[in-house]
Amino acid sequence: MIDLRLLREDPDRVRASQRARGEDVALVDALLSADELRRSSGVRFDELRSEQKSLGKLIPRATPEERSELLKKAEQLKAEVKSADAAQDEADAEAKRLLLLLGNIVHEDVPVGGEEDFVVLETHGTIRDFGAEGFEPKDHLELGEALGAIDMERGAKVSGSRFYYLTGIGALLELALVNAAIAQATEAGFVPMLTPALVRPRAMEGTGFLGQAAENVYHLEKDDYYLVGTSEVPLAAYHMDEIIDADKLPLRYAGYSPCFRREAGTYGKDTRGIFRVHQFDKVEMFSYVDPADAEAEHRRLLDWEKQWLTGLELPFQVIDVATGDLGASASRKFDCEAWIPTQGKYRELTSASNCDGFQARRLSVRMREGKKVTPLATLNGTLCAVPRTIVAILENHQLPDGSVRVPELLRPYLGGRELLEPVSK
Repeated sequence: MIDLRLLREDPDRVRASQRARGEDVALVDALLSADELRRSSGVRFDELRSEQKSLGKLIPRATPEERSELLKKAEQLKAEVKSADAAQDEADAEAKRLLLLLGNIVHEDVPVGGEEDFVVLETHGTIRDFGAEGFEPKDHLELGEALGAIDMERGAKVSGSRFYYLTGIGALLELALVNAAIAQATEAGFVPMLTPALVRPRAMEGTGFLGQAAENVYHLEKDDYYLVGTSEVPLAAYHMDEIIDADKLPLRYAGYSPCFRREAGTYGKDTRGIFRVHQFDKVEMFSYVDPADAEAEHRRLLDWEKQWLTGLELPFQVIDVATGDLGASASRKFDCEAWIPTQGKYRELTSASNCDGFQARRLSVRMREGKKVTPLATLNGTLCAVPRTIVAILENHQLPDGSVRVPELLRPYLGGRELLEPVSK
């Protein structure tokens, strides 16, 4: 959530942020009114409680005649205090409800617009000219089936559309990617983590996934648990309700977990293959930092993602995601998009988001510097979303005979293999 002091002192900035996101600007004024009512009802309650305490001190010293009148007044005050307490709780609950609906304040440099209004910041690598090489590239599913790596048919039979099996070399390729990603993250100072896939509502809400993103979340109603769509959720909640000494920052974690997404609203998009699926594995970087270091950490996360994709020898571009495509928690987000030859375009493989103090306030994660205790900042960055990375590797490194060259980075994790070769029928 945002800092309420910012809302009170600069509501126009919050309105501008909402407008840039394409969200309801009227929410800002509703929250301002609710906050004012919350504060005034709190003042009223405190005044009545003070009067009640003062009256309580007078009663034992009063004469019998005075005591009768004072007791009547005490009963009246008791009812007023109870009413004021209820009004305070109601006003506080409404202010919190509205505050949870408000997205993070977008960074001033973020391009304004929707999904297609991003700005390309950098381009890396060379896009292969398959025509010049004398063959038409196959898509990842055709390659994966020939390699004995992907089985969509049985995935659909067992679980339905957008499910799959990684088989044989496909399973080994996932393990190689995960081990290589964790090795890079560990070398960079991240603590490897295997995180829960089921979380309680507060963890999901605290990270901002029960607002506009709720339609893509799986909810187990019987037990009131949520399946995470990213290990960002359990990593953000790892230090929930804790105070961390400033000299211990930054804290960096690399979480490996299964991820579950309903993919609501994507009917007809990426229906072939494993680019957009309901369940996948991912290695996610997560940082807790001093807010003063948040922007620098954001660039560091991006640099680690660029290092990873360069190591996989993939052509990619870096984009500054537009305001309408940020997600509620992020003030700014950089995506790395790899070139997918058979689609003829760049597609998202990794992302790095600066959430400032937004998640930390919701989850009550604070830092202590001397006697001062304040919210810290959280950031997250995808290092390897496995299925999409497999898509990019198969398509970009394919050879005319249907085999696939293994990037040098992955060879030590695949027993030295240089090629993935089609299996015999």
